[in-house]
Amino acid sequence: MSSSTLIRNAGIVNEGRIITGDVLIENGTISKISETGIPEKNHRVIEAKGQYLMPGMIDDQVHFREPGLTHKAELATESRAAVAGGITGFMEMPNTVPNTLTRELLEKKYRRASEVSVANYSFFMGASNNNLEEVLKTDPGKVCGVKVFMGSSTGNMLVDNRMALEKIFSECPMLIATHCEDEATIRANMKTYRARYGEEVPIRCHPEIRSAEACYKSSSLAVELAEKYNTRLHVLHISTARETALFDGTTPIKEKRITAEACIHHLWFTDAQYGNKGTLIKWNPAVKSEADREGVWQAVLDNRIDIIATDHAPHTLEEKSETYFNAPSGGPLVQHALVALLEQHLMGRISLERIAEKTAHAVADCFRIKKRGYIREGYFADLILADLNAPQTVSRSNILYKCGWSPFEGQTFRSAITHTFVNGNLVWENGRLHDAVMGQRMQFDR
Repeated sequence: MSSSTLIRNAGIVNEGRIITGDVLIENGTISKISETGIPEKNHRVIEAKGQYLMPGMIDDQVHFREPGLTHKAELATESRAAVAGGITGFMEMPNTVPNTLTRELLEKKYRRASEVSVANYSFFMGASNNNLEEVLKTDPGKVCGVKVFMGSSTGNMLVDNRMALEKIFSECPMLIATHCEDEATIRANMKTYRARYGEEVPIRCHPEIRSAEACYKSSSLAVELAEKYNTRLHVLHISTARETALFDGTTPIKEKRITAEACIHHLWFTDAQYGNKGTLIKWNPAVKSEADREGVWQAVLDNRIDIIATDHAPHTLEEKSETYFNAPSGGPLVQHALVALLEQHLMGRISLERIAEKTAHAVADCFRIKKRGYIREGYFADLILADLNAPQTVSRSNILYKCGWSPFEGQTFRSAITHTFVNGNLVWENGRLHDAVMGQRMQFDR
């Protein structure tokens, strides 16, 4: 394969506009962008007329389950599913086994990713009620951030001590990403529903147990603490319309101290689908009402919510087939996140320029990622080509997740990701993986 690649006649989606032009990739980076044409010479040439060239999605929230939970997923399998879906970089969460609560365990994950991940990678340091000293030793230039679970999704990693939260928010110099659901509210709701249904609580009750009130109470506390201490706060997976009022849509993202994220499932599904999807769409925070979905979409479009991510969190079908209290929350999404957004574009909901902004530009700006997230000369060539007229139906036969299923099974998307480049390497090409070269550890300008 040639060490250089010329992408010709693409619709280049970047920085709020679309132009038709050529992009030359050399030595892993974008060496030239031209609207008037680039000579072919000895480059490998990809004719992209009619397709759109976009920066690869950088997913700021995934759970790839390694170490300790590899019966569900692995860094190798999920990174391959990610690049097939146009995700060129990911930030992985610390609720693996053991929890990533020390620098030693954190670096083990980085070493493993360097061996098996075809996508670029970073890993969050985990915070608990009693590991602040270890958190403060984390290098801000080499780690995406610190994750604080202000909800019960993760057992031992639940930070429910107000004093511990005050210390983390007041002393941590890095970006703090939070999962916000109020534990006391959820437990009270569980008690009520157990009294009503016993252990056979219907899945439709999930958004009533993990309620909008639980989300708002926790999110508002996180914002309150961040404002009190001028903390760099990033609130993950906003799921309610009410929460969106906590965020600012007028300040440029590079100047914001408090940012927010929405996830694909909260932008696609509603509580009306629990009847046929059941626990396959059981997430924490819960998928809620259509009004909540519309409120989250509005906040994405007016910049109160800055980023769109996946919260990819696979479990086996056997696990998801359990009863309400026993079925774990989470589902696989990285392979179909971008095509789901492209479907929303074709439905008139969101422009291609905004998709590039919310999945790449804003992520790079929010986390201050070095030389990624944009189509710029001198930047790493993390790029995708999308064909908006290439229908595909999600089925067991074309799912790459280790768990082997998707909440989108049976869904026909009108678009496809035809090519994915990671650091200039073509890793996905018309349904085929080229996975001989591994991704790189993302670096941060802090």
